[in-house]
Amino acid sequence: MAYEERNVWASLIVSVLGMIAYVLIVLQQAAGGPLTDVDWVPIMLWIIGAGIVGAIVVSIVWGIVAGMFDPDGVGRSDQRDRDIAQLSTRVGQAFLVIAGLGVIILCAFEADWFWIANTMFFGFALSSIVGGIASVIAYRRGLV
Repeated sequence: MAYEERNVWASLIVSVLGMIAYVLIVLQQAAGGPLTDVDWVPIMLWIIGAGIVGAIVVSIVWGIVAGMFDPDGVGRSDQRDRDIAQLSTRVGQAFLVIAGLGVIILCAFEADWFWIANTMFFGFALSSIVGGIASVIAYRRGLV
């Protein structure tokens, strides 16, 4: 597995786990009440921070383990990796645009801060996850 592909997998795994954790924690905090009553800011910030640190740690550990088995291929990347990264970025950006439009609409209707922030948060998460899936598919099937 290529260096860049390992990083994509690390980010994808951590993103999915982070979103699951966020949803479960918010639902637990709501305890059947309105979601808008949840103090979501610290939860969101901790999930974002843990996601960044988690992706870095998973990538480093995975890289160390991979380096033990293939020391020559640890940090290599080539034109194919750059093309796949570019494809992933284009696919992911579409979801950021959709989330941004959703935020504008929610602002126009003066929705609660909870819904506005979570629309953008899930837009970023969906962008990362869908972009990661696009990368994995491109690595496995090619860029055709």
